[in-house]
Amino acid sequence: MQRSGPLSPALYLVATPIGNARDITLRALDILKRADILACEDTRVTGKLLSMHGISRPLTRYDDHVGPKVRPKLLAALAAGQSVALVSDAGTPLVSDPGYRLAKEAGDAGYVVTTAPGASAALVALQLSGLPADRFLFAGFLDSKTVARKKALEELKAVPATLIFFEGPSRVADSLADMAAVLGNRPAAVTRELTKLHEEVRRGNLLDLADHYTLAGAPRGEVVIVVGGPLAAEPVGEDQLDDLLRAALASQSVRDAAASVTAATGLPKKQVYARALALSADE
Repeated sequence: MQRSGPLSPALYLVATPIGNARDITLRALDILKRADILACEDTRVTGKLLSMHGISRPLTRYDDHVGPKVRPKLLAALAAGQSVALVSDAGTPLVSDPGYRLAKEAGDAGYVVTTAPGASAALVALQLSGLPADRFLFAGFLDSKTVARKKALEELKAVPATLIFFEGPSRVADSLADMAAVLGNRPAAVTRELTKLHEEVRRGNLLDLADHYTLAGAPRGEVVIVVGGPLAAEPVGEDQLDDLLRAALASQSVRDAAASVTAATGLPKKQVYARALALSADE
């Protein structure tokens, strides 16, 4: 039944489609029509979504840049008994989207915070990856710098779960190679443009995927990488050792490459370093 009138005073976190605009939930549409204030990261993106569903409403920009200035106004609206809807650009608010501080401060001040749940790129990628979904960790974006990225991966190495990352297209090949060097050559999937016209899911192990994107170039669109959990301990053969070292040597010195592969494989440091020197000399 179509509702009318204002919403109950609260902060509503509204998920929006990550692909097809028709995938939005009926509850989300109801909130967008009736909330007193619509706050969104990009007014152009949300404006287009509203237009497609025949909704015409004024929009308030809310992102990391203007958040400190706009947040007090939104909290004041809640204090005055109004309803505020925070709308994501695509997916679920607060998941690599602005809004955490607003939700926290609203909750701390005693206002109702609720959600109109919907699509999440991280969960869609997990569903399509073909990897275990009974236990998983969303790790967000890795650092763009190799040293910091590898440090973060070292912290995740022992997590007994499938790992989910967001990544920029231009960094996909480097990130996959670093994952292989630190985590081992685990099964993985690279997904892009989820639920959109050119959705793609490419499965394989980390080294094969790194090789593919090194040769094919950066993928287009928004990318989510899903990586399987820790591999069962198995002897590392000479060919596998060489593959891991070549991937590491593509972006590291001999010493650093040997250290990262030693940590990933558990092989003797001297053996790995000697092989790294030999491969470096050959190339």
